[in-house]
Amino acid sequence: MNKISKKRKVINYMSSGRSITPAQARRMFGVQNLRATISNIRETVEEYGNWEIVNEDGRYYMNDTHPGRRMFKFDQNGRRTRCSN
Repeated sequence: MNKISKKRKVINYMSSGRSITPAQARRMFGVQNLRATISNIRETVEEYGNWEIVNEDGRYYMNDTHPGRRMFKFDQNGRRTRCSN
Protein backbone atom coordinates (compact mmCIF):
# COMPACT_ATOMS: atom_id res chain seq x y z
CA MET A 1 0.00 0.00 0.00
CA ASN A 2 1.23 3.46 -0.91
CA LYS A 3 1.11 5.90 2.02
CA ILE A 4 0.57 9.48 0.89
CA SER A 5 2.54 12.10 2.82
CA LYS A 6 0.89 15.11 4.41
CA LYS A 7 2.64 17.36 1.89
CA ARG A 8 1.22 15.37 -1.01
CA LYS A 9 -2.26 15.47 0.50
CA VAL A 10 -2.06 19.27 0.68
CA ILE A 11 -0.81 19.47 -2.93
CA ASN A 12 -3.59 17.17 -4.14
CA TYR A 13 -6.21 19.15 -2.28
CA MET A 14 -5.04 22.51 -3.60
CA SER A 15 -4.47 21.26 -7.16
CA SER A 16 -8.16 20.37 -7.37
CA GLY A 17 -8.95 24.10 -7.19
CA ARG A 18 -9.72 24.37 -3.49
CA SER A 19 -8.14 26.71 -0.96
CA ILE A 20 -7.02 25.58 2.48
CA THR A 21 -6.63 27.25 5.85
CA PRO A 22 -4.34 26.17 8.69
CA ALA A 23 -7.35 24.89 10.66
CA GLN A 24 -8.53 22.79 7.71
CA ALA A 25 -5.04 21.38 7.14
CA ARG A 26 -4.78 20.42 10.81
CA ARG A 27 -8.22 18.79 10.87
CA MET A 28 -8.10 17.00 7.50
CA PHE A 29 -4.44 16.03 7.15
CA GLY A 30 -2.81 16.44 10.57
CA VAL A 31 -0.59 19.29 9.35
CA GLN A 32 0.37 21.30 12.44
CA ASN A 33 2.19 24.13 10.66
CA LEU A 34 0.67 24.85 7.24
CA ARG A 35 2.95 27.82 6.62
CA ALA A 36 6.04 25.59 6.95
CA THR A 37 4.45 22.90 4.79
CA ILE A 38 3.61 25.44 2.07
CA SER A 39 7.17 26.76 2.22
CA ASN A 40 8.43 23.21 1.80
CA ILE A 41 6.23 22.36 -1.21
CA ARG A 42 6.38 25.73 -2.98
CA GLU A 43 9.47 24.82 -5.02
CA THR A 44 7.93 21.56 -6.22
CA VAL A 45 4.66 23.18 -7.22
CA GLU A 46 6.22 26.22 -8.89
CA GLU A 47 9.13 24.40 -10.56
CA TYR A 48 7.84 24.52 -14.15
CA GLY A 49 6.04 27.84 -13.91
CA ASN A 50 2.54 26.44 -14.43
CA TRP A 51 1.33 27.00 -10.88
CA GLU A 52 2.00 29.42 -8.07
CA ILE A 53 0.97 29.17 -4.44
CA VAL A 54 -0.89 32.23 -3.21
CA ASN A 55 -1.78 33.24 0.35
CA GLU A 56 -4.83 35.44 0.53
CA ASP A 57 -6.25 36.34 3.94
CA GLY A 58 -4.81 33.21 5.55
CA ARG A 59 -6.11 30.86 2.83
CA TYR A 60 -3.61 29.14 0.56
CA TYR A 61 -4.46 28.11 -2.97
CA MET A 62 -2.74 27.21 -6.22
CA ASN A 63 -3.11 29.73 -9.03
CA ASP A 64 -2.93 28.37 -12.58
CA THR A 65 -0.46 30.69 -14.34
CA HIS A 66 -0.93 29.13 -17.80
CA PRO A 67 -4.53 27.97 -18.16
CA GLY A 68 -4.92 25.29 -20.79
CA ARG A 69 -1.20 24.56 -21.19
CA ARG A 70 0.27 21.93 -18.90
CA MET A 71 3.74 20.50 -18.61
CA PHE A 72 2.76 18.35 -15.63
CA LYS A 73 -0.13 17.42 -13.39
CA PHE A 74 -0.54 15.51 -10.14
CA ASP A 75 -1.88 11.94 -10.12
CA GLN A 76 -4.18 10.50 -7.44
CA ASN A 77 -1.18 9.55 -5.27
CA GLY A 78 0.24 13.06 -5.41
CA ARG A 79 3.09 12.25 -7.78
CA ARG A 80 3.88 14.76 -10.50
CA THR A 81 3.44 13.33 -14.00
CA ARG A 82 3.99 14.88 -17.41
CA CYS A 83 0.99 15.83 -19.47
CA SER A 84 0.73 14.64 -23.04
CA ASN A 85 0.18 17.49 -25.47
